[in-house]
Amino acid sequence: MSVQLKERFAKDVAPALQQKFNYTNVMQIPRLEKVVLNVGVGEGITNSKAIDATVDDLMKITGQRPVVTRAKKSIAAFKLRAGMPIGAKVTLRGKRMYEFVDRLLNIALPRVRDFRGVSAQAFDGRGNYTLGLKEQLIFPEIEYDKIDKLRGMNVVFVTSAKSDEEARELLDLLGMPFRD
Repeated sequence: MSVQLKERFAKDVAPALQQKFNYTNVMQIPRLEKVVLNVGVGEGITNSKAIDATVDDLMKITGQRPVVTRAKKSIAAFKLRAGMPIGAKVTLRGKRMYEFVDRLLNIALPRVRDFRGVSAQAFDGRGNYTLGLKEQLIFPEIEYDKIDKLRGMNVVFVTSAKSDEEARELLDLLGMPFRD
């Protein structure tokens, strides 16, 4: 599956970007550098099994073991101490990244209820795009009966684009369903 998206980038997307933005060198063409999935688990403070369940879900979705993120500071109001596990994240590059993006765009996003496309306003000014998902059930790898709680996640697409316009064009040509 991942080979299709990478081949499409090389054959269709890269030449289209080079023509539109008048790049003189192929190394100027923006490309997807990495995709980062991040899940915050606030209940991980009191329930350590929640962190384990989140790690398992992310591992099924991405095919790569996530890193458990820990609190940097203590916050008394939240009964949080520095070093406590509060989430999990995965950084995907290369083949796994293309495979995940392909599955996200063609399988997972169409499974979202009342899906009309993703917002085009979520660029950060430096060519990176952040997508928020409300539940992990949109991925076919997750079985409904086996989850303990619905958890949302952030998916960050880090590109080598210099501007949001270039990044949007790259993601649009890769198949990201932006709504206008």
